[in-house]
Amino acid sequence: MKFFSKEVKIALVAICGLVILFFGMNFLKGLNLFSSANKYYISFKDISGLSSSSPIYADGYQVGVVKAIKYDYNKAGDIIVETDINEQLRIPKGSSAEIISDMLGNVKINLLLATNPRERVTPGDTIQGGINDGALGKMKNMIPTVAEILPKIDTIVTNLNILLANPAINHSLQNVETVTGNLTVTTRRLNSLLASLESSVPGMVSRTDSVLDNANAFAKNINQIDVAGTMARVDETLADVKKFTEQLNNNQGTLGLLMRDPSLYNNLNSTMRSADSLLIDLKAHPKRYVHFSLFGRKDK
Repeated sequence: MKFFSKEVKIALVAICGLVILFFGMNFLKGLNLFSSANKYYISFKDISGLSSSSPIYADGYQVGVVKAIKYDYNKAGDIIVETDINEQLRIPKGSSAEIISDMLGNVKINLLLATNPRERVTPGDTIQGGINDGALGKMKNMIPTVAEILPKIDTIVTNLNILLANPAINHSLQNVETVTGNLTVTTRRLNSLLASLESSVPGMVSRTDSVLDNANAFAKNINQIDVAGTMARVDETLADVKKFTEQLNNNQGTLGLLMRDPSLYNNLNSTMRSADSLLIDLKAHPKRYVHFSLFGRKDK
């Protein structure tokens, strides 16, 4: 009887298939059966869809996988996650872990390593964990706000539709088109006016230069005037006028006596009366004063 009978061969093939299936399943789960790993426990309040074989990362590099998840059905409390982490990674004491979910629903654990080079977490100890919702968490927090805004947006859209359906909007748009055409015409006219102004600017500049030259010449003539000498002569004239006024007001001078002595007035008045009487008598008796004869004067 041969040892490797047909039944033995079938059994060996089945055993090899089971071994390959076991290693294949673990390989697909991310478990490396040929490398040694340390066992750590992570405590979570909520695992947010975490499952066995979920990857564990440290600084973006995969360092382990989730081995098992323990939940106490009799008592609500922390959920303990059993992990296998590469024995070459020494976790500093004070480190923590967080569960991260991406947009596609993939869940992983990220180790937040502390900066403690002296103390390490002993394999078998428990690390505190939490949840980092990331972008999904922010979107989740925004859902109540969005739910409050949606009715307002609906009201705004309804009002916009009513406003756009108003015929006055079309009329206003036509008016805007007319105003735009008028502005275009006005702009062309302004351009023509500016062009004419630019052509006349040289003449205006030359006239302005002439006026400035005349102003400069006038300023030079003013600067050439002897203001000090003129003011000195004015002062002398004022002094002479003052002296003349003092002489008029003084009773001792001739002018003062002439202006203030009443006898001069009386004498002049008497003289004028005598002269008037003389003229009257001359008119009445001219022969008394004038003798004219062709044959000579006769003695009376």
